[in-house]
Amino acid sequence: MPEHVLVIGATGNIGVAAVKAALNSGRQVLAIVRNQASAEKLYKHVGSSEGIQVIEADVTSDTGVKSVVDQVKAGKLPAFQHVYTCVGGEYTNVPLKSITTERLRKNMNMSLEANFFAYRDTIEYLQEQNHPDSTWTICTGSQGDMAIFALPAITQGPLFSMATAAARENEKTNVRVNEVYLMFRVEVDEDAAQHGVTSSSEFAAVYEGILSNPEIRSSRVRVASPADIKDLKWAKKY
Repeated sequence: MPEHVLVIGATGNIGVAAVKAALNSGRQVLAIVRNQASAEKLYKHVGSSEGIQVIEADVTSDTGVKSVVDQVKAGKLPAFQHVYTCVGGEYTNVPLKSITTERLRKNMNMSLEANFFAYRDTIEYLQEQNHPDSTWTICTGSQGDMAIFALPAITQGPLFSMATAAARENEKTNVRVNEVYLMFRVEVDEDAAQHGVTSSSEFAAVYEGILSNPEIRSSRVRVASPADIKDLKWAKKY
């Protein structure tokens, strides 16, 4: 039976890269999507539906990811050995003083809470399966440090400490927890070609490298430029 990667945030620019990486590495994908339209969008960006099983759930709900894991435990969905999460909020330039409370809370839910649920509701399952080389990976962005765009900055920042805590908690478990720290723009292939930025297909090599290298553990993989995609640079989170 091939290994499966559960991808949370699968239809975004980074999620598509994670799906491609999983498939490129000989694994299959269990992708959480909002609806059938999102599933079709994913197939279009990946170029095929082969090796991808989709399940509809609201990953911003505190029961969304849990409902998927419950179905896996019940044998209704395939077992997974890896998790990749990259749920994000708005990537837009709005001054702090102009961010409404409603907008702030919505973005904290889409970014911090959704990625937190992705950890809280999958990690025990991964540990229980006791696969010898399970991984849990989160992609974060340098906006959390640079704060050029205030809204994504304040929602990304908390993910850094969450990733560190998750890495600490799994230092001696079967699960390798890592953070991909991305410092430039990645877009799905057709958009990347138009805008002259790195494509999801190119960025997929980062996750492929993490999956294939058991030495990358409890680390931040720093991707500062396209040159870092195939020459991975990582350092322990603590």
